[in-house]
Amino acid sequence: MKVDKDLIAHVAELARLDLSDEEIEKFTPQLKEILEHFSKLDEVDVKDVKPSFQPIELRNRLRDDKKEPCLTQDKALLNTKHKKDGYFLGPSAV
Repeated sequence: MKVDKDLIAHVAELARLDLSDEEIEKFTPQLKEILEHFSKLDEVDVKDVKPSFQPIELRNRLRDDKKEPCLTQDKALLNTKHKKDGYFLGPSAV
């Protein structure tokens, strides 16, 4: 892949970045080097390697859905200073 100033400017435009000419000059060799390192991955033989879509096994860690008593209104409002007539008091909407 040819990495030049035009490519950097195009990618910056797509990313909605306003890069100066100085920044484009700075990033051009950096992007070339990054892409060279990624191209080395193409050389690795992965023919006999099983794909790993999720390297860590995911388990459902949810608790059982058990019916339990709810908080009373007084307990729910116990730790708030912002309450009125038995309800939470929020900011007024205009």
